[in-house]
Amino acid sequence: MTNNKPLIEWQEEILSVGIARMDETHREFIDLVNQLGMASDTQFHALFKMLLEHTVQHFKHENIAMEKSGFPPIIIHRNEHFRVLDKLKLLLLEIENGELDLARAFVCKYLPKWFPLHAETMDRALANHIKMSAMAGS
Repeated sequence: MTNNKPLIEWQEEILSVGIARMDETHREFIDLVNQLGMASDTQFHALFKMLLEHTVQHFKHENIAMEKSGFPPIIIHRNEHFRVLDKLKLLLLEIENGELDLARAFVCKYLPKWFPLHAETMDRALANHIKMSAMAGS
């Protein structure tokens, strides 16, 4: 089952956090999710691995930014990252065993709801903290 329309559409007012690098990473994440939504079974495995690798780097950069800036709710944000990464890793094992249904459901149903909310709340709070920390330091 493939989807012919984007699962997540970029909406500046919701998804932009005002830091170019974070916004670029978010656009890349959305692009990968949308590619997965349209992927055939033969394409799905490779694209899912790309999504996992991208997400590992994405979260690594955010975790470093949280540490460097002294972001107060770092534990909550980092735990959210761990939870999503753990789920992606478990789903990759399912895919490698020939089971795509759970991974497709996660990509098509969960990520389109989770990611905009995560970006709009947790990532925007982090971006605002980074910007305020930078202003205080200048």
